[in-house]
Amino acid sequence: MQSRNVTLPNENKWKITEINLTVPVEFVLLGFSDVPKLHWFLFGIFLFIYVIIVLGNGLVILITRVEPTLQTPMYFFISNFSFLEICYVSVTLPRMLMDLYTMKGNISFYACAMQMCFFLILGTTECFLLAVMAYDRYVAICNPLHYSLVMSHKVCNQLVVGSWIIGIPIQVGQTYQILSLPFCKSNKLNHFFCDIPPLLKLACGDIFVNKMVVYIFGVLIVTVPFMLILGSYSRIISTVLKLPSNTGRTKAFSTCSSHIIVVFLFYGSASITYLQPKSNAYEGTDKLLSLFYTILTPTFNPLIYSLRNKNVTGALRKIFPRLIAL
Repeated sequence: MQSRNVTLPNENKWKITEINLTVPVEFVLLGFSDVPKLHWFLFGIFLFIYVIIVLGNGLVILITRVEPTLQTPMYFFISNFSFLEICYVSVTLPRMLMDLYTMKGNISFYACAMQMCFFLILGTTECFLLAVMAYDRYVAICNPLHYSLVMSHKVCNQLVVGSWIIGIPIQVGQTYQILSLPFCKSNKLNHFFCDIPPLLKLACGDIFVNKMVVYIFGVLIVTVPFMLILGSYSRIISTVLKLPSNTGRTKAFSTCSSHIIVVFLFYGSASITYLQPKSNAYEGTDKLLSLFYTILTPTFNPLIYSLRNKNVTGALRKIFPRLIAL
């Protein structure tokens, strides 16, 4: 027997199937609709932030590619991380800017699925790439004599490719299982992009298993890389404290501090959002925390890795005259 879809003539645009499961044709992202008077102000702020993120991270990629003194594994990972940040923020910010400009938040079911899938994949990539960067610092400080052998060009490429692809099957499966749920409460998402927590709030029926699957994968994706980072830095701190020279200790801590700042900005806000118990009282907090790991971390990344790094600032002084001459 073939299933038959009937479109209901109401403003929410739902489809209902023979087995009585409702599937929304589109969702409505409420975003910042609770502050309509600030729409144009927020549009200007977020547009400025997006331009800064693209230009700042693009500049980091440029200088790490063209400056000979920055052709090391550490800057190779920083360059990849900057590219990831541009991709990561481009999944959510352009859509949010369009919604603020049009004063509408309508997004089709399939566009919502694509946005969530790419967002989750890139978020997973960021978790593992941060762990790879911590491992790189561990090898450089704790095993410097074998650094060039351990962190060879081939190994660096393998670590980066692994970070990019490890989340694809997991998050494609996550996206499928979330968007296969019946949505019978509403089609309005109290968020500025399609994400798991707000979508789960719209699902009906017994979704305990789905929530547990999301929680387990969230714990694995967040906790495993974070534990690797903690392990790397515990060994780094132990090694650095044994250095006889204060200058050596200062240099080592300075090299690692930038990465630690990015780790805590990203992991702190993301883990609270995905691992805390959900209730309607936390919806405003979830949106605020989401701004941290989707917008603020990519914004601060080029500042943290350039202004705090003497090699990068030195490369900038060399490159800027060339760019101005062009």
